[in-house]
Amino acid sequence: MKIKLLLGVAFWALLLLAGCNRDDITFDAPTQLLRFSTDTVFCDTVYNQMRSETYAVKVYNKEDKDVKIPRIYLEGGSASQYRINVDGKVGTDFSQVALRKKDSLYVFVEIAPVANAPEAIAEDKVVFETAAGQQKVTLFSVVQDAEYFIQTGENPVTINQNTTWTKDKVKVIFGNLNIAEGKTLTMEKGTKVYFRKNSGMNFGKNSGLTVNGALGDEVIFRGDRSDTKYDTLPANWNGIKMEEGSLLNMNYARVFGGNVGLQLKKNNATINNSIFHSFQNVGIYAIHAQQFTANNVVMNNCGEADLAIASGGTYNLNYCTIANYWNLNPSMSALGIFATNAWENEDGEIELSNPTLNVNNSIIYGDLPDMMAFSKVGEGNFTTSFKNSLLKFTSNSGFTADATNVVNQDPKFQNYFTHKMNLRVKAGSPAIGKGINASGITATDIVGKSRGNSPTIGAYQF
Repeated sequence: MKIKLLLGVAFWALLLLAGCNRDDITFDAPTQLLRFSTDTVFCDTVYNQMRSETYAVKVYNKEDKDVKIPRIYLEGGSASQYRINVDGKVGTDFSQVALRKKDSLYVFVEIAPVANAPEAIAEDKVVFETAAGQQKVTLFSVVQDAEYFIQTGENPVTINQNTTWTKDKVKVIFGNLNIAEGKTLTMEKGTKVYFRKNSGMNFGKNSGLTVNGALGDEVIFRGDRSDTKYDTLPANWNGIKMEEGSLLNMNYARVFGGNVGLQLKKNNATINNSIFHSFQNVGIYAIHAQQFTANNVVMNNCGEADLAIASGGTYNLNYCTIANYWNLNPSMSALGIFATNAWENEDGEIELSNPTLNVNNSIIYGDLPDMMAFSKVGEGNFTTSFKNSLLKFTSNSGFTADATNVVNQDPKFQNYFTHKMNLRVKAGSPAIGKGINASGITATDIVGKSRGNSPTIGAYQF
């Protein structure tokens, strides 16, 4: 019993001694310059009253001694739009920060502009004061003014009158934004619509969405994280839903990074000169469209399919590039086009119909042997017409194509990886000069280049 007691006393004495030794560590002022993981932190674009994500700067002590950094502070002081966290403490000014020899510490950075902050480039510096000299890490971001649409709980946010959005303020949507039955939302060139996670837009029956983008001044639909790493990541927002009888006219839009880009149901839709990419499920899901027309449209990198068609309707693709090189989840189908003649409505009833797909002067290509798939239910039929197009499919797909088409030949895209996506074709592509009857909206390609007398198949003229 005495031995156990003595051992216990010895154990706690050792712990106390070790603790005292740590307290006796001597810290000196640095005599050499500190080293940093970066000398500039580029934060993503932020909007008034919204915080950025957190960025990290690593500070290294390369000396063979423990040091205390006399002062670390934001040059802009308490008025700065930035905030820093030094070694676990939040603030704008820190003194006597300990840093062990050959060790490092983190300085975390974020920007949080206040309401009505001016729209401008926001710059500040983290200053390190030591005996060896003053060192600075530059902080850089862009602040944009924004208009918010925020759903709280079950209370809907609804636009109840015809409304026009312009590019003067970014539109940031939290939750669901509804457009009332019979009302039209118009978006002028340069409008930016950003969605928080799990957010989207719902257009009621007989409503309308008019997108008046322009080349170089497109209308943008995306998640609200504008750091470039999010440009090619899906599932950052839900999507845009348009109900029965609604009307979509879209020109020069870029829609990317969500779950389903557009869900169209028993309505009319015309989409020109637009790009859809990086969707978890489907880029465009069209259900029993009255009339769906896509001209000079580019699609890529959608988990299930770029374009999904359900039940009836007429679908016209002219000079489109439908590519799919999805590689985030190999269990997903990653088709160019999926079509079925069936749809289960809200009442659980299966609606069967006879869809018609007309594909002219378009590319449908990707990794799979079959980039198109048709699922037939019951006695319904599926009518297809492919003319002067470059297609990838096998006899198992359920599709056939006549001799005007180029089948199973690589279109030779410039770069199909979405982080540097360029679906123009290279010299020697079998798509060059194989198009026909380019007129009207397709007389020029998606970037305004004339197709002339020798059109290239797809959205881009060679």
